Amino acid sequence: MSDLGSVVVILFGFGLGAIPWGVVLGRILHRTDLREFGSGNIGTTNAYRVLGWQFSVAVMALDILKGAIPVLLTRWLGGGEWLQSIVAVATVVGHCWSPYIHFRGGKGVATTAGAAAALTPWVLLAFPLMVAIVVKWRYVSLASIIGVVCAAIGVTISYVLGYGSLAWVFALWTMSAIILVQHRANIERLRHGTERRLTRRNRVTPAGSPVH
Repeated sequence: MSDLGSVVVILFGFGLGAIPWGVVLGRILHRTDLREFGSGNIGTTNAYRVLGWQFSVAVMALDILKGAIPVLLTRWLGGGEWLQSIVAVATVVGHCWSPYIHFRGGKGVATTAGAAAALTPWVLLAFPLMVAIVVKWRYVSLASIIGVVCAAIGVTISYVLGYGSLAWVFALWTMSAIILVQHRANIERLRHGTERRLTRRNRVTPAGSPVH
């Protein structure tokens, strides 16, 4: 792929990743801006608390797809593993710092899942672990952090053993770092035992209330 083509797919990944589906669907389907309710986050967890599980599933699916599609398109166009990995990271950067909503965004978990799975589908083995953590303790933030770090460790071990790609290691650890940065407030609350567990909340709860 040419240098221009590489720039185009990276920008495409960033632009598609930046689409804030939680905000878009909330306004279209419910005339509700997720940023104004619950935790104010635009991702799956706040979508569930504010507008219910059906809405949150739709947001999660679209966030996963916007992570996966640019990577798969780059591969189809002949882009190598490093370019695919850079595009994957670009989708997550776009989601977390979206220019469409004043460079704010979500925490990047679903978009990372889509991008990482497009790079190497076996990272989805971390998903049952995440589900188990949510079922057992109902901490979505803890499940997200552990899941993405375990996936990154798994990719690294695979590479050391002679499988996989260094580009995938770069992508998974970079996306993991972004997720850790985006969850820094959650990490503090987990440390102090004040993190909110997953519960359904009424959408009239204003943003800024103690819902995370």
